[in-house]
Amino acid sequence: MINIKHLHKTFDRTQVLNDVSFTVKRGSIYGLLGSNGAGKTTLLRMLAGIIKQNSGEVQIEDQPVFENIEVKSRQIFLPDAPFFFAHYTTKQMAGYYEDLYPNWSQERYHRLKDLFQLDENKKISNFSKGMQRQVSFWLALSAMPDLLILDEPFDGLDAVVRRKVKNLIIQDVADRSMTVMISSHNLREVEDICDHIGILHKGSILIEKELDDLKSDIHKVQVAFRGGKDLDASQLDVVYQEKRGSVRLYIIRGDEKIVEEEINSQGPLLYDRLPLTLEEIFIYEMGGAGYAIENIIV
Repeated sequence: MINIKHLHKTFDRTQVLNDVSFTVKRGSIYGLLGSNGAGKTTLLRMLAGIIKQNSGEVQIEDQPVFENIEVKSRQIFLPDAPFFFAHYTTKQMAGYYEDLYPNWSQERYHRLKDLFQLDENKKISNFSKGMQRQVSFWLALSAMPDLLILDEPFDGLDAVVRRKVKNLIIQDVADRSMTVMISSHNLREVEDICDHIGILHKGSILIEKELDDLKSDIHKVQVAFRGGKDLDASQLDVVYQEKRGSVRLYIIRGDEKIVEEEINSQGPLLYDRLPLTLEEIFIYEMGGAGYAIENIIV
C-alpha cells in the first residue's frame, strides 16, 4: 500500500528526514513514533502530498503521491490542528467533501451523525476543540478513504469518544482493509490500536517492526540472589538495569528461552517476568539513541 524509499527532506539547509525507507501493507494500522522534532509531521505531510521530498520516493499503490489527484482523492489527512472553512457548518463541509471524495457515503454520514450527536447546522468554529475533532472524524470516515493519515488524532477527545472513534477505525480496517498511518505521543493509545510500529529519531528510522515481534524480542525481568550477588549478564544483551534494594530490574534483548535459561542457570532466589509496555520499549530505544532514561522505567 505505502512504499517509502530513501526519503530525504531539508528545510533551509536543516536536514529533517535522512534516508527513510519502510513499507506499510494494506489493511495495517501503522504507528509512527518519535521524539519531538524527529520529523514525524513532515513525513506525514509528504505522505499526504502536501509537501514534496528533496529526493527519494513516496508511493501509494505504486503511484507517486505529490500532485496526483487520483491518489489523493482516496486518502484523508487529519492534522494535529483541524482546519475548516470559516463560517462553514458541518453540513456545508459535508457537501464539500462529497464533491471532493468519490467514495463519499451519505448513508454513513447520517449514521455517524447519530453516533456523534452534533448539530450539523451549527458553525464548526463555534464548537469546542474536542467537538471540532469529532467533526474531523465524522467527515473523514464518511468519505470512506483507502488511507487515513492521523497526526495526534485523539487530542481533545474524552475517553468515551476516543473509544467510539477507535472502534470505527478498527471496523473500517476489518471491513474495507483501510490502511491507517498514525502518529501520537500517547503511546498507550498507539499500543491499543496499532499492529506495526516505526520509531523515527533525528530524521532516520531507529527501529521498525510488527508490534508483537517488537515485544517478543524484549524482556523485563526482576531477579535477586542470595547474599546480594548480582546477575552475571556477560552472556546477555542488557539494555537497561536498575537496582531496587536487594532486587535488580533488567531489560534484556534476545530470545526469551535463552534469556530464561541463562538466568535460571545462576540459581536466583527470585526471578519474575514483568509486562513490558510500548511506552517502556520506546523509552529504552530512545535511551540507546542517546537519551537519559535513568529512573524512568517503572
